[in-house]
Amino acid sequence: MKKLLIVDDSPEIRKQLKWGLGKDYRIFLAASVDEALKLFKQHSPSVVTLDLGLPPDIDGASEGLRCLQEMLQQRPATKIIVLSGNEDHANALAAVSMGAYDYYHKPINLDELKIILSRAFHLAGLEEENQRLQISASQDQSNGYSGIFGQCPQMQQVFAMIKKVASIDVPILILGESGTGKEVVARAIHNRGIRKDGNVIAINCGAIPENLLESELFGHEKGAFTGAQNRVQGKVEYAEGGTLFLDEIGEMAPLLQVKLLRFLQEKVIQRVGGRDDIPVDTRIVAATNIDIQDSIKTGKFREDLYYRIGVITIELPPLRERGEDIELLANIFLRRFGQEFGQKVRGYSTAAINWLRTYDWPGNVRELENKVKRAVVMAETPIIEAYDLGFEEKNSGADAVEAAESSNSHPVPTSTSAFDFSGMTLKEGRRQVENILLKQALERAQGNIMKAAEELSVSRPTFYDLLKKHGLHQG
Repeated sequence: MKKLLIVDDSPEIRKQLKWGLGKDYRIFLAASVDEALKLFKQHSPSVVTLDLGLPPDIDGASEGLRCLQEMLQQRPATKIIVLSGNEDHANALAAVSMGAYDYYHKPINLDELKIILSRAFHLAGLEEENQRLQISASQDQSNGYSGIFGQCPQMQQVFAMIKKVASIDVPILILGESGTGKEVVARAIHNRGIRKDGNVIAINCGAIPENLLESELFGHEKGAFTGAQNRVQGKVEYAEGGTLFLDEIGEMAPLLQVKLLRFLQEKVIQRVGGRDDIPVDTRIVAATNIDIQDSIKTGKFREDLYYRIGVITIELPPLRERGEDIELLANIFLRRFGQEFGQKVRGYSTAAINWLRTYDWPGNVRELENKVKRAVVMAETPIIEAYDLGFEEKNSGADAVEAAESSNSHPVPTSTSAFDFSGMTLKEGRRQVENILLKQALERAQGNIMKAAEELSVSRPTFYDLLKKHGLHQG
């Protein structure tokens, strides 16, 4: 049973809480700081309710704040909920700034307190699991899952596939939306496989112009073209004995697809401008965020190449379909960036958690990671608020949308005189504003995808995903 420590000098309150919460938690009661610290050290409760007015300073907060500080020094992850009177608001805020999880004003309403406690225990459980996963990954680097976390059934299937295919030396195709972690999975496969002592070389096929990509992949001989002053090895050769990760392979030009197919069939390459066949032993792991079957039907991607690179296919789920993994990852990133930037952040507010759960995450895990990094840098308190994540305007009571990431020179109209959102749900309203932002950005960029994506502060693949989601076409 979950352990709850109640620290309060009032016998009536201790009795009320023990009676009201005893069925749900294993209760420990303390009436003073010394007694509380003794029970805290002995039983290590995940959650504590703490009255600030403790003896001998029952009319002040010095003893309560001292207790808070010593508990957090012993176990920083403890969720401490400060109980205070309405007149003691300043001290309650001081406690939160010191690291308290939340505060609640007396008189106590058990139903309300139960909700706060439930959330605190839920968050504590997630953080404990996060820490266990991170310790496990750091202790066993050979497991190959470093940087990949997930508890949902879809991710458990992905982990099982990684384990199964890592030691089988065949090409692998990873499918998934932009930002789902395709390169991380590719590196995990390499790290677990028989080629783990070799290099893993990554190249983005969609980010390099067609006339340069061939040289990047296969290298070139001296004098092969203007400016080719020396012989240069390509990525395929650099990956000898290791793994070549071809990201966004769906955007590879047809001529290069033919040359890649020849390499997969014969295990030899020819550098640009060369005639000699060069044998190369490397494993191909490819990835794409496009609908590969649709691309084959339209003639943009060769079917024979698909069967060569997709001997085994791993499909990554979008973040919006991963349920509680969203909170799991959000807390992992919070801990990571808090340590990296030296920020004492402890968790998320209720509003922030609700946004994390209900947002569509078009940029998936990469977008979540970037939002949490922003929040850790911008947060003014240990509790991350929705506006720290870019979901709402600071101090605004109205729900905002992802427009917080769009260009400051083009704010989204929020009045009903500009757009009529009456009768819409919050999710429908966010989708409508997102649609408007995309159209406006495309119009201002005169159809230039790169410029429009830069204006909205998203990557080009994410922008394409958004266009597809809203049924829009490049103008």
